[in-house]
Amino acid sequence: MKKDILKDLLAKPGRQYSVSDFDPSFIGELSKQDAKGQLTKNVEKLSELQSMLYAQDRYSILIIFQAMDAAGKDGTIKHVMSGINPQGCQVFSFKQPSAEELDHDYLWRINRCLPERGRIGIFNRSHYEDVLIAKVHPEIILSNKLPGVETIKDIDSDFWKRRYRQINDFERYLTENGTVVLKFFLNVSKAEQKKRFMERLDDKTKNWKFSSADVKERQFWDEYMKAYADVLTETSTELAPWYVIPADNKWFMRYAVGHIICERMKQLDLHYPKLSEEGLKQLEDCKKSVSDINF
Repeated sequence: MKKDILKDLLAKPGRQYSVSDFDPSFIGELSKQDAKGQLTKNVEKLSELQSMLYAQDRYSILIIFQAMDAAGKDGTIKHVMSGINPQGCQVFSFKQPSAEELDHDYLWRINRCLPERGRIGIFNRSHYEDVLIAKVHPEIILSNKLPGVETIKDIDSDFWKRRYRQINDFERYLTENGTVVLKFFLNVSKAEQKKRFMERLDDKTKNWKFSSADVKERQFWDEYMKAYADVLTETSTELAPWYVIPADNKWFMRYAVGHIICERMKQLDLHYPKLSEEGLKQLEDCKKSVSDINF
């Protein structure tokens, strides 16, 4: 089952994709009970791996979540990362750019939030907003004050090709300098999104999650699916591939994300730093000094 998840959920580089190529209700042969048990094990393993990542201070992990509204980004982050030491983890949510951010290139605010070595950084939305919502609503690009981009007509197919290339170059730079980039598209169906919207409207404890803007964006569902397809096609690379996670069943989604993060971190040469002979001698001297102290 584990191999199937990596195989079936990976958007292999170099292929033309449609979101319909992926089943949002896929659960394989896994039961809900088994998935929850595996998630618990993965959470424990992640804690161990993160401890070594932090101590070794050589790699960093960047986890990117992109999804339509109500797909379950917050819940997935909460459940999968529940065992992580907060000292070694950072979570950033990217909203509408501020005036300061608009006075810089679109990757500037991303650079400011990248995880340091030894840490796990989580992006709830990311630089991909600039090829997703900005592609569905290209008028957003006009606020970027880019040279040569004066009207919507200037935002043509060549513009988007350049932007995909810039993102790929940026992620290549990160990976070549020790940042592992893991990208998850939480793929929720339109029917399931409607169900979750209704739950937010009907349940007083969930009313705060609902926004009228979510309904407005739902009207552009087909346009968003095309934008996501282009992202999968153009930016799933060997160094930073996309994983398309079925999101209609939250229990499976959380298991799959946790499993993939664990498997990727296991591939790294993570270990606790080893002391030199001089360091070991100093340690022994310290032990002796402490043992000689009378408390």
